[in-house]
Amino acid sequence: MTTTTYAFDEFVHDMTVLVDGQPDQERLFDLGSSYLERLIKNPDAVPEEFRVPAGSRGRSANHGSYILHRGEGLAITSVVWGPGDHISAHDHKTWGMIGVMNNGITETRFNRKDDRSRDDFAVLEVDRKTLVQPGEVSLLIPNVDEIHQMDNTSDRPTVEIHVYGKDLKGLERCMYNLETGEVKNFSTTRWDNC
Repeated sequence: MTTTTYAFDEFVHDMTVLVDGQPDQERLFDLGSSYLERLIKNPDAVPEEFRVPAGSRGRSANHGSYILHRGEGLAITSVVWGPGDHISAHDHKTWGMIGVMNNGITETRFNRKDDRSRDDFAVLEVDRKTLVQPGEVSLLIPNVDEIHQMDNTSDRPTVEIHVYGKDLKGLERCMYNLETGEVKNFSTTRWDNC
């Protein structure tokens, strides 16, 4: 019996064809999620150097963020959350799909409850908290369901593949302070592999 694996290049090709076809959101997420689910079932599709914390090479020895592909309307990254890693509530300003390759991660989603009249203030309410397991995909829908917090409460690294409609490097996004309501702009300034 021969086992067929789904290679990273195949995933990039399939996602590029999908994005180039300018699908509606439902088709993008339905097909894109099925491709991502296939990819994350084959951890060896992503080189090992992009499935470990960056160590002394990166901004945080416990974390790793690696760009794997940049294309028109498509960016793919590998994100490694080390034990105890945490990122506060933030948004993305683009559609996204996050597939957990191994271990698991706690994702807390928030609804914005204020009237959005101020750029520097927001009232967030917890919508749901989920332990996203290996093989599962989480969707990010701009301005609808994209504000989340990520926590690796385990004692092992978690590897995720992130797929976005835009490269997050230089994309102005928002970080939310849950206690004060303060909203601060931020952007990814670099990837650990470039």
